[in-house]
Amino acid sequence: MKLLPSLSALAIRRPGARADAAPVEPLALEWLTLAGLLAFATWLLGVRGVWALLLSADPTGLTLVIIVVFFTASLWCGTRTRVLQRERAALARGEHGGGWAAEYLQALRAAPRDGTAPLDLLLERSHGPHGTAWWVNGIQLKLGLLGKVIGFSILALQIGQLQNFDPAQSQELLRQLTTGLGVALLTTMVGLVGNILLGLQLTRLDRYADALVADIQRAGLALNTRLE
Repeated sequence: MKLLPSLSALAIRRPGARADAAPVEPLALEWLTLAGLLAFATWLLGVRGVWALLLSADPTGLTLVIIVVFFTASLWCGTRTRVLQRERAALARGEHGGGWAAEYLQALRAAPRDGTAPLDLLLERSHGPHGTAWWVNGIQLKLGLLGKVIGFSILALQIGQLQNFDPAQSQELLRQLTTGLGVALLTTMVGLVGNILLGLQLTRLDRYADALVADIQRAGLALNTRLE
């Protein structure tokens, strides 16, 4: 005897939707499109010499750290996209014995003493890892601000070491002063851009996970109605 009814039968369909196909958002396609654009932008900036300019203008290495953090987190977003779409497909196919939806319905059938426990566990699986990713996203911005502090500190130290102004050394003096200013501006800019682009990916993951949890809850409500 089957322990669970078909999840696809429990899921509420949208009006006008086909009975044999659940509406699925193309999350993976969206991420692949963004990844393609990022890859093209990376190649174009490399050809134009922008990467070499950014890295050579920042002796602290913070710009490189921010870039590595961004691309690593973006790859994680791609992996997370695959996980969420797999769970969506499991809900649509009505698979038993696996997936977040099946575990949630099994927990509801068990009638736990804490009625909110099944939903809490579901939210931990669907949204829990995103909290760490948002923290990493904030780290990019903080690293950029740290670079700004270091850059202006370098600038202040260079100005503080000036004892007299020699017009013959003005070119070297300007080079030393612009080093600190370049660190401050470049790290801040790279941190802001990385924060915006990664935040866009994480917001999309959160919204997709919200919709997935809502559909699983609808299946749970339908199950409770049948049990009553």
